Amino acid sequence: MSGSGIARRQSRNHARYRGRNDINIVPMLDVMVILIFFLIFTAVFSKMNILELNLPVDGGPPPELPAVLELEVIVRGNAIEVADRNTGLLQRFANLAAGADYIALSNYLRRVKIRFPEKKDATVLLEADIPYDTMVQTMDTMKSFDTEIDGQPVRGELFPQIAVGDAPVAVPAERVAQR
Repeated sequence: MSGSGIARRQSRNHARYRGRNDINIVPMLDVMVILIFFLIFTAVFSKMNILELNLPVDGGPPPELPAVLELEVIVRGNAIEVADRNTGLLQRFANLAAGADYIALSNYLRRVKIRFPEKKDATVLLEADIPYDTMVQTMDTMKSFDTEIDGQPVRGELFPQIAVGDAPVAVPAERVAQR
């Protein structure tokens, strides 16, 4: 009889756990809801801008171009220079106490755009020790400008196709005067 009592107890315990072979997915669903909530809210705040650059290519000599404006903006440690590749320096903007004078650069580039309205490309040339933020601000200033028309903010296009390169070595003022 004692053997049959053990068998009954075993069958009772096994019957209690019958049908409980499934997996509890509630904790996994909780984690997924939290993960989706987190990804949605962080994706809203991350904004990616893609800017196409025309980088110089190692190769033969550049093709012959017609004698027109070849706009270059040279960013130096103490100033920003606007130049024409064919004729030389057009304008120099010394840095202010707060940094580069982007307002004066934008105003000058607007006047250049009025004279050459079909011109869309320009080159920004940087000295080796120029911070990345300065490069980005200079490129943004070269691409467009903000203004208001009838009280509405409007963005105007300047030179949206920007190539990047190394600035030529600056010639000291004493050597320029000796020439």
